[in-house]
Amino acid sequence: MTDIKVAETTRLAGEVLDRVGTAVVGKREPLMLVMAAVLAKGHVLLEDFPGLGKTLAARSFAQALGLDFARAQFTPDLLPADLTGSFLYDQREGTFDFRKGPLFTGLLLADEINRTPPKTQSALLEAMQERQVTIEGETFALPAPFHVLATANPIEYEGTYPLPEAQLDRFLVRISFGYPTSNEEYDVVQRRLERRREEIVLEPATDAAGLLAMQEAVETVRVDESVGRYCVELATATRSHPDVLTGSSPRGSLALVLMGRAFAVLRGRDYLVPEDVKAVATSVLAHRITVKPELWMTEASGKRVVTEVLRQVATPTTLEGSRRP
Repeated sequence: MTDIKVAETTRLAGEVLDRVGTAVVGKREPLMLVMAAVLAKGHVLLEDFPGLGKTLAARSFAQALGLDFARAQFTPDLLPADLTGSFLYDQREGTFDFRKGPLFTGLLLADEINRTPPKTQSALLEAMQERQVTIEGETFALPAPFHVLATANPIEYEGTYPLPEAQLDRFLVRISFGYPTSNEEYDVVQRRLERRREEIVLEPATDAAGLLAMQEAVETVRVDESVGRYCVELATATRSHPDVLTGSSPRGSLALVLMGRAFAVLRGRDYLVPEDVKAVATSVLAHRITVKPELWMTEASGKRVVTEVLRQVATPTTLEGSRRP
C-alpha cells in the first residue's frame, strides 16, 4: 500500500466527488459528508423518502472508489444467513463448504434496511463494528476496506421497523439528501435523455488499496486539545438538554473528531478547526439522541437539539491561521 499525503488525499477525494456528482445532481454538501465518513472508516445511513438518489449515490461511490460492490435488498422475510452466508453440504465431497453472503465485499448497499425485522438488522452489528462475522462458531474476517451504505425510509413511513439504538450508534453519520430544486430536477431529466440508457457507469478514481492509503493519511491530521475537548463538550451537552431522554454516548465524541478530521482533509487542511466540527455535528450527533416520548408530537428532534447545543457551547478560540505550519 502506497503512502499518500494529505494533499494527494484531498485531490483524490475531490475527483471521487466530482465523478459521483455527475450521477447525483446538486447534492455536493451531503456527498461530502458521505465521502468524509468513508475516509474516516465509518458507515453511512442515508435516510430519506423514496426516489431521492440514495441507492444511486451508494452505487456511484462504489464505482468511483473502485471497490467491490454488493447490494442486499432488505425485505420482511430476509434472514441473517442471507447476509452473512452459510455452510452448505457438498454431497460429492461429503463436506460442508462455506458460501459467502453479500457482506463479503468492499462496499455493501443495505437497501431499505428498516424494511426488515430487528433480528436481521442485528446481523449487521458484528460486521459493522468488528469487520467480521461469526457463523456456527467460526469467525470470518471481512475484506478491507469494508463499508456499509444503508438506505432507509423515514420511520413514519408505512411498513418500516425502527432501527435499534445500538445499530443506529454503529453508523458514523446519518444523512438526508432532500428534494432537489426545480432546476436540479430538470438537470436529472436532461442527463437521462442525453445518456439514452438507464445505467450510469463511472470510471474509478482510485481502488481499494488507494482508499486504504487515503484513510491512513486522514489519521495524520492534527487535533488541538481545545478542539478535541470541544467535541467532548458538544456530546456531553446533548445529555443534559431538557428535551432529551438519552443523549449521545462517548462514541459520539469520538465520531465528531474522526469525521471532523476527514472533513478537514476534504477542505485541504491537515489540522482540525472548530468549523469542521460544526459542519459535521448534525449528521454525527442527531441520530444518537432520543427525545422524551411526551415531545414526539412536537418539533423536538435530535437535529434541533444539536442546533441548540452548537449555539450554547463556547467555540474554542483556536484560529485557523495559527495552525498553519
